[in-house]
Amino acid sequence: LCYTAGIGFGPTGTGAAKNIKTGLDLSGGVSITYQAKDSNPSAEDMSDTVYKLQKRVEQYSTEAQVYKEGNDRIAVEIPGVTDADEILNDLGKPGSLCFITQTDDDGNANFSNTGSGYALARSLDEIREAGSVVLEGTDVKDAQGGAFQSDKNSSREYAVSLTLTDEGKTKFAEATEANVGKQIAIVYDNQILSAPKVNEAITGGQAQITGMSDVEEAQNLASYIRIGSLSIELEELRSSVVAAQLGEEAISTSVLAGLIGLVIVIIFMILMYRVPGVVAGIALVLYTALVLITLNAFDITLTLPGIAGIILGIGMAVDANVIIYARIQEEIAAGNSVRTSIKAGFAKAFSAIVDGNITTLIAALVLMWLGSGTVKGFAYTLALGIVVSMFTALVVSR
Repeated sequence: LCYTAGIGFGPTGTGAAKNIKTGLDLSGGVSITYQAKDSNPSAEDMSDTVYKLQKRVEQYSTEAQVYKEGNDRIAVEIPGVTDADEILNDLGKPGSLCFITQTDDDGNANFSNTGSGYALARSLDEIREAGSVVLEGTDVKDAQGGAFQSDKNSSREYAVSLTLTDEGKTKFAEATEANVGKQIAIVYDNQILSAPKVNEAITGGQAQITGMSDVEEAQNLASYIRIGSLSIELEELRSSVVAAQLGEEAISTSVLAGLIGLVIVIIFMILMYRVPGVVAGIALVLYTALVLITLNAFDITLTLPGIAGIILGIGMAVDANVIIYARIQEEIAAGNSVRTSIKAGFAKAFSAIVDGNITTLIAALVLMWLGSGTVKGFAYTLALGIVVSMFTALVVSR
């Protein structure tokens, strides 16, 4: 375990601590700031937009965080990535999104094919006034682009799958039923992204836009639809690649601090409990190695607070040993044999250790649920440390 955590296996050092993803405070990342086009957006719409963006950026890192800046700005921080343009393209450019019919009730065209693509035949404001907007961006719950096989004999096709809200489901069912055989265009920032033909009424709240030339085109369209479904129309204010705030020096200092703490705790345990102290020291070393390997295995992003959670876990792990050894000493003092005392010591300490760790685990779970960014990072490593420390104290030490 120590070899795996320290060096790893294979040419890439699989399992090694050096391969653990680090957060914005340790390794830098991408920082993006958006501003609402509406100068006075509601707090509810801002919160909804922050929530939706948070869910989208978590695919890049568990430490990604989205938060409000003032009343009309939203900041996005994604650690462990260095290409701001790639992130911006993937997230999409926040803007207005709507679905419009091919013609209005009077037969006037809303858009036309120019040969090089589709374009609006008149202003979007006029189209709205004519009642030709059948779906807004906020009516779309999710959009995913990819490839699919329509049947066994056909070649692979590329499409965007849409999931609508309950309100959007009703709107789209009515619109598609009334426009079978016609086109419904997807308009984003006054530009027509796609104008798929309605083959049949879509009533289930799930729709598919086919005809994409490749996966990239499907994914790009899906990203525009997703970002256009935000409650607030945003514009990119600035974006940058953030250099490490603490960097390699912080990592080496934190590792040194952890090692010093580990050595002092082991020395203390040996002085207090002699041979059982040596056992506790071995268990602590295995605890540290297991935590590092598990962080790697589950692809958890490590921040400075996360390192603090690991070091805190060392103290919690040895705390269980102290409780167990105190019980063993009591049993020996009562005249029982060493083997019987060890068995009784573990049995009597078990409930106290489990109760203490469960209460801390509850606190960690609450932090995971309510926290974001580095707070979550601390909660992840704390919860992981609790589980691993119980294993090393109750199983390895025994």
